[in-house]
Amino acid sequence: MKNITLSADDNLIEAARARARAEHTTLNKQFRCWLADYVRQESRADAAMALIEELRGHVRTGGRKFTRDEMNER
Repeated sequence: MKNITLSADDNLIEAARARARAEHTTLNKQFRCWLADYVRQESRADAAMALIEELRGHVRTGGRKFTRDEMNER
C-alpha cells in the first residue's frame, strides 16, 4: 500500500477524526473507502454511457419528437 500526503484545514481534520472515532473507525480507513467509491463512480458512469450508446443503435422513434410530459409519463 502506498502512502500519500494531503493538506486540509486543521479544524476540518480534527472534526473528521472525531467523527471517525465516533463511528469506531479511522480517518485513514474512511479515506480509503472514499477513494474506492470515487474510482467506482467513474467506472459506473462509463458503463452507463456505453449502455446508452449501445441502445441508441437499437431504439428508433421514427423521427417523432416527444414532449417533456410524454417522456415523464409513468
